[in-house]
Amino acid sequence: MLREGVVATYRWKSFIQFLCEVYQTPARNRQALADELLASPGGFPWVERNKATFVFDSPSAQNVALNIDIVNRDPPFETMIRLDDTNLWYYQRHFERDALVDYMFAVDDPGTPLAQELDLMQRVGRHWQADPLNAQSIQAQSVDTSILQMPRARPVPSWRSMPGVPRGRIYRHRFSSTQLHFSQRSLWVYTPPDYDAAEVKSYRLLILLDGQWAMNALEVPYIVDALIKHGRMQPIIIAMLASGSQSERLDEYIGNEKHYAMLAAELLPFLQAEHRIQPLNLGLGGVGEGAVAAAHAALKNPAIFGHLIMISPPLGSRMAVHLLKEVAERFRDLPILPNRIFHSVGRYEHDMRYVQPALALRGILERRMLHDPDLAYRFVELGSGHSLAAFKSVMPEALAHAFPPES
Repeated sequence: MLREGVVATYRWKSFIQFLCEVYQTPARNRQALADELLASPGGFPWVERNKATFVFDSPSAQNVALNIDIVNRDPPFETMIRLDDTNLWYYQRHFERDALVDYMFAVDDPGTPLAQELDLMQRVGRHWQADPLNAQSIQAQSVDTSILQMPRARPVPSWRSMPGVPRGRIYRHRFSSTQLHFSQRSLWVYTPPDYDAAEVKSYRLLILLDGQWAMNALEVPYIVDALIKHGRMQPIIIAMLASGSQSERLDEYIGNEKHYAMLAAELLPFLQAEHRIQPLNLGLGGVGEGAVAAAHAALKNPAIFGHLIMISPPLGSRMAVHLLKEVAERFRDLPILPNRIFHSVGRYEHDMRYVQPALALRGILERRMLHDPDLAYRFVELGSGHSLAAFKSVMPEALAHAFPPES
């Protein structure tokens, strides 16, 4: 994709025109054309209206696949084509104009199902890589993932690089829970830029689950700094609690009453002892299964948790389906809900697990708004799959809706 301030320039009007010239050129001269294409200013993928062309350069690869997050099969690969008599591999696909998707190249990957992989991270490190021709990327767990950003996609800037923004402070704690039997997990607490100057003022609190994502890939503290500066949200304190391993995360987040007990009886008292937090009208938020856990806790006590952020909650089929279905029913039937709810889903996420349940919940909450003037619900459909780039792109809107500026 394009670097900021750089305009893509190719000698060819389209990638098809490039292919035509290659196949009209003697085999011995084709690599020179491929090298010229790869050196074109602006980088790749090459976007032509609603079509994107991905290219990869390798003289030794036996097979290359595009690992792209909107492919709903295992593994989520699209086979790339090697251009005859060159080192160039390519793949073309049409996207909607607002598409924002993560991708990597899988080089000489065995192509076996990821669900059966015993050591996925070893396989990722050995065979998968980001696009060296694309400056747009996002990092999670020491793995870089490239981003395709179609012309009308939401921006995914580097919030930490923005100049002239007053910065809040990050406190790092170690937190243990007897309810969930974990110890010494990282807990990051963000305080807004005016926190130290206003020594008697207390602030509303937002608890974000999967704190390691919020702190790093999603850049939440830097987003909040910019929103506060531009008057888009009120200054708040944000507690970002790290999750455990993937299996621990699922056990804790889905249908676990002890998770709510941990939040209410352990984490909140700890935070109130360490920081100046208002006792009521707090917020909870999460991504994926973390959004389900946030919703479960907020619905148990909406009088305290009045702000809720749900980004891509899996409320449909597969794991713990009866528990996930129950969450949606509680939104319909409970007499009191959190009064500010943000909810998003990616158009390319799994249809029955994410998209259809999200649309059903949207209908429930929009009908409730007709009879409840205090309920402020916002729903956003992203042109994306289940990816950190998508979560990062919608986070500013989620935060601004959940905690708007005080009048």
